[in-house]
Amino acid sequence: MPAAAGSPLRSLREHPFELLQELERRGKVALAGGSIAGSDVTEWVGIGFRLGAEQFLMARQEVREVLMVPSSLTRVPGSKSWIRGLANVRGHLLPIIDLRAFLGAGAGGAGRTARVLVLNDGEFPVGLIVDEVYGFRRFLDREHEPDAPETLIRCDRFLTGAFRRGDEVWPVFSSVRILAAEDFSRAAEN
Repeated sequence: MPAAAGSPLRSLREHPFELLQELERRGKVALAGGSIAGSDVTEWVGIGFRLGAEQFLMARQEVREVLMVPSSLTRVPGSKSWIRGLANVRGHLLPIIDLRAFLGAGAGGAGRTARVLVLNDGEFPVGLIVDEVYGFRRFLDREHEPDAPETLIRCDRFLTGAFRRGDEVWPVFSSVRILAAEDFSRAAEN
C-alpha cells in the first residue's frame, strides 16, 4: 500500500508512480517557497501573448489551439474593419478577428511573430490575431490579484485580474467576456 503524501520518500520505493507524484508535489511546494509537510499547492496555467507592447494571459482551457495567421483570408462584405475575414482551417470556416483593432488600438498582427488564438468555444468558434504568443505560463494561485492593472490598450472590461511574479504583471483576458460583449457580436458595419 502506497504511503500518504508527505511521507518519507523511502516508503515509496516500491511504488514508482506514487514516488513521482510526491516528487512533483514537493517541487511545486519548493517553488512556492512553502514547507513540504501538509502543503497543497495548486497552479494556474495560461497562454502568454503580446498585444502591442503589453503582455497578457488567457486561461489554457479557453484556447483550443494556436495557429499561424492564415495567408488566405476571405473578406466578409459589410463587416467591421477588425474582422480580417474567414479562413478555411482543416475544412472548417473560422472567423479571424484582429484583437488590437477590435480594442481600438490600431491594426495588429502584421509581423512574422503574429499568431491566431483559436478560442475553445463550441458554439461560436473564432480566432483572435495577437502580435506574439509566448507559450504556456504557469503561476501559483497565490500570485493572482483580483484587480486588473491599468493597461495602455483599453481592455479593462475583458480582464479578470492579473498574475504578479516579481516585477512582471500579466493581466488575464477572458474569452467569455469577449464573446459576450455586445459590440463584438455586432460585426456588421452600420
